[in-house]
Amino acid sequence: MIKNAIIYRISANLPDLPALEEGLQKAAFQPCRPSQEKSEGWVPPRGEAHGALVESVGGQWMLRFHTEIKLLPTSVVQKRVQEKCDAIERESGRKPSKWEQRDLKEEARLDLLPQAFTKESRTWVWIDPQASTLVVDTSSQAQADAAVTSLVECLPPGFALALLNMQTSPQAAMAQWLLEQEAPEGFYIDQECELKASGDSGAVVRYGRHPLDIEEVRQHIEQGKLPTKLALTFDGRVSFVLTDGLRLRSIQLQDVARDDDGAESGFDADVAIITGELARLLPALTVALGGDSAAV
Repeated sequence: MIKNAIIYRISANLPDLPALEEGLQKAAFQPCRPSQEKSEGWVPPRGEAHGALVESVGGQWMLRFHTEIKLLPTSVVQKRVQEKCDAIERESGRKPSKWEQRDLKEEARLDLLPQAFTKESRTWVWIDPQASTLVVDTSSQAQADAAVTSLVECLPPGFALALLNMQTSPQAAMAQWLLEQEAPEGFYIDQECELKASGDSGAVVRYGRHPLDIEEVRQHIEQGKLPTKLALTFDGRVSFVLTDGLRLRSIQLQDVARDDDGAESGFDADVAIITGELARLLPALTVALGGDSAAV
């Protein structure tokens, strides 16, 4: 269900469940109109028509943010603009100016939007009210920003959150773990890593399905290459890739049967399993990185 994590700390005024539902209804998803290029909003997490926009399972709140974008390839737009320019030249004997071509480009987009293909994406948002944590299931900061901005705008004034920030940077911590060949308590270093040199060279070394407890890795770090990604396993139950930007990617539960399609029959079980594991992992990762800087 949750495969990536961009993590936020809720710093003020998290509403209760009914108030959250009421706020989300103000930004419920509506499909793109014929001339609309993009639409965003909240949809029922269970996938039910007219269902609730926030679901509570074991005290954990799940939301789902939906984005619809109409795809207009540049070549198609340019072709329509050229057709319009050719028509003007035939009728008036002159070529359209650059300013006219700019307007023609906008006209062409409006002409083509009703026939454009659409691309849809749905993003899980998990709120742990007890831990004052919000997680967006995406590896894209832009997508996380869109979901978080929508959430802030549709809730009462005063609700505030910020990206989780640690006392020790993930990059410094990962470098230390690799140098010492010892992960923090509860964690295990897996066989995937990316090291990148600073400065102008930007040299990158990647290891995949390869033991990292070798002298070569230590030499790279001692020579100035720093980790940007490191695969870890927590408590033998959750594997993930930690990035230097404090993102979790490729989250997988070990030896746990899951239903990823969001069907009602498996929704509660899926939410309980993934949030239960991540609710243990995130505090342990916070400790491993020196603690939340906002709490100091």
